[in-house]
Amino acid sequence: MEFSRRYWITLSFFGVIALVLLWGEHKVHILGALPWLILLLCPLMHIFMHGGHSGHQHGPKKEDHHEQ
Repeated sequence: MEFSRRYWITLSFFGVIALVLLWGEHKVHILGALPWLILLLCPLMHIFMHGGHSGHQHGPKKEDHHEQ
C-alpha cells in the first residue's frame, strides 16, 4: 500500500499541531520529570552501551591454563 505525498504532509501537519498542544498543556509535568528521567538514563546507558557488567573487560581474553 503506497500513500501519496499529500497524505504524509497532512499527517505531519496534524502531528505538529498535536505536539504543540500537548507541549502547551503538559510542559510543567514534562520539565518537572526531567531530572528523574536523566537519572533513569544513567543505568539504561550503562546496560545498553556497556553491555552490562561484562562489557568492562579490556584487551584479549586470557585462557585459564594450569602449568605443571
